[in-house]
Amino acid sequence: MECKNYQANLSQCNCTYEPCSRKGFCCECIAYHRRLGELPACYFPNDVEKTYDRSIERFVALHSS
Repeated sequence: MECKNYQANLSQCNCTYEPCSRKGFCCECIAYHRRLGELPACYFPNDVEKTYDRSIERFVALHSS
């Protein structure tokens, strides 16, 4: 699959899961995490992303209060 924005996407991707085949392919990443009821790494600050808790509940908790 070719993506004209691949390099730009990859330069902004903060995903630390090394074997991830979706890095730089945002549409694939979003679809994958949506199926799991999660959000992609880019929705989280780096310290939270590293926990791999990408749940919607975690995202909401970050932005509450």
